[in-house]
Amino acid sequence: MSSRLFTILLALTWFAGVNLVTAAASRPNIVILYADDMGYGDLAIQNPDSKIPTPNLDRLAREGMRFMDAHSSSGVCTPSRYALLTGRFHWRKFHGIVNSFDPPVLDADELTLPEMLKTKGYRTACIGKWHLGWNWEAIKKPDARPADPKTGYAPDAFDWSKRIPGGPLDHGFDYYFGDDVPNFPPYTWFENDRVLIAPTEPLTITPQTAEGNWEARPGPMASGWDFYAVIPKLTEKAVEWIGRQRGRKEPFFLYVPFNSPHAPIVPSPEFVGKSRAGGYGDFMVQTDDKVGRILRALEENGFAGNTLVIFTADNGAEHYAYERIRRYGHRSSGPLRGMKRDLWEGGHRVPFIVRWPGVVKAGTVSDALISQVDLMATLAAVVEATLPDGTAPDSYNLLPVWKDNSPSPRRSIVHNTNKGGYAVRHDNWVLVATKTGGVTRVPEWFDADHGYVRHDQAGELYDLSADLAQKHNLYAQQPEKVAELTALLEQIRAQGQVR
Repeated sequence: MSSRLFTILLALTWFAGVNLVTAAASRPNIVILYADDMGYGDLAIQNPDSKIPTPNLDRLAREGMRFMDAHSSSGVCTPSRYALLTGRFHWRKFHGIVNSFDPPVLDADELTLPEMLKTKGYRTACIGKWHLGWNWEAIKKPDARPADPKTGYAPDAFDWSKRIPGGPLDHGFDYYFGDDVPNFPPYTWFENDRVLIAPTEPLTITPQTAEGNWEARPGPMASGWDFYAVIPKLTEKAVEWIGRQRGRKEPFFLYVPFNSPHAPIVPSPEFVGKSRAGGYGDFMVQTDDKVGRILRALEENGFAGNTLVIFTADNGAEHYAYERIRRYGHRSSGPLRGMKRDLWEGGHRVPFIVRWPGVVKAGTVSDALISQVDLMATLAAVVEATLPDGTAPDSYNLLPVWKDNSPSPRRSIVHNTNKGGYAVRHDNWVLVATKTGGVTRVPEWFDADHGYVRHDQAGELYDLSADLAQKHNLYAQQPEKVAELTALLEQIRAQGQVR
C-alpha cells in the first residue's frame, strides 16, 4: 500500500470516527419522571389557588415547555404506563390494572421505548414503580395457593432465590431497581430480575397514614419493611445511577416511575406540615423534592445541558381529593371535573413538562392537544430511529410542537378506563359515550357546591373551548355532533388512529 493511499484511508477512518462520536453526542440523554396519582392542579405553576408548593417542578416548567392539554391513556396506572412505553392505546389490548402476582401485560414481541432507544446506543434504566407484571409462575411453587383473600399468598409460596422473568430487563431496560408496586406484595426491594431480601413474613403493618386509607394489599413482606423509606431509597438509587453514567460515551435513558403521591400517603417527617393541603400536600412536596434532587444530579454530573427531561403523571388524583377541597380549599384537579378513573377531564388530563436546553424554548406554554402515547414516535424522531411497521400505531411525532410550538398533529384521543366506558375527544369537543363520565363516586355536596347537575341522558357532550369544567351537557341539544363523534369513536377503535 502506498503511503498516500494509507494517508487517505487513515483520514477517512478518522472522519468516520468523528462522525460517529458527533452523532452520539448529538443524541440527548433522556429522563422521564412519572408521578403517580398527581392531579392537574397539583402543579403549583398552573394552579393559582394551589395550597401545595412545587418549586422544583415550577422551575422545570419555566426552563421548558408546559402543556395545558396533555393526557394519559387511562384514568388508572397500569394502562397509562403500557401506552407510554409502547405508543399504543391500552384499550386495544386491556383495560384494568395488573393486580398482585399477575402476569406481564407486555408481550415479548411488543417494541418498547427502551428497546427502540437501545437500537441507537442508549443505556437504559428504570428506577421506581414497574406495575406492568412479572412471570410469577416461574418462581411459584407447584402447590402454592393463596391462603385466603384477606391474607394473600404465604411467604413460602415462592422460591425467592430464583430469577423472576417478564419484568423490566425483558423489555429493554439494562437495569431496574424498585419495589414493583408500593402497595402490592411482595414488599421488598427488587434489583434487576431478583428480590434483594426474601419476604419471610406476611404483611402486618397498618400504621396511620397522613391521609386516606392504607391500601396495602395482603401478602409476603421482607422483615423490617418500611413504607416511609421507599421514596428516599428510590431517590438515592436514581441519583447514584446518574452518577455512574459520568464518563461513559453512550447516551442514557432513565425512566423514573414514582410511587408518589399514590397511597399509602406516608410523607417523611421532614416534609410534614410543608404544605397547606394536609398529608397529601406534604407527600406532594416530597415528590417535588425528589424531582429537584434528580435534576441536581444531572447538573452536578455535567448532564443538564444535553438531557431532555419529561415530567408527567399517570392519571388524576385519587378520590380523597374531594375531602381535600372541603378541608383545605385545594383542588387537585384544578378547574377540571373528575378524579382518577373518570372519563371527565380530571381523570386523564395531567401535568406535562418538557425541558431540552437549546431545543425547546424556555418559558413556553402550549395549548396543543397531546397524549403520552405520542412519546414513542416523538422520541424516535429525536434520536432519528425508524419505527418498524405495525409498532406504536397510535403515536404521533410531536417534535415540531416541542421545537417550534407548532400546532399538534393530533386532533383526536379515545379515553377509556373500564371495558364498557369510552369517551372521544376531537378538537375542542368531547363525547362521553356512556351514561356518565364519572367512575369514581362524586359526593353530593361537591356537585351542589360547584354547580353540577346530574342528568338522565344516554351520554354527555361538551365543548371544552367554552366549558372546560364540563358543567353544560349538550348531548340532547346537538344530536348531529353526537352522531359525528360516535362515528369517529367507532372508526378509531376499529381501524386505528385517524391521522
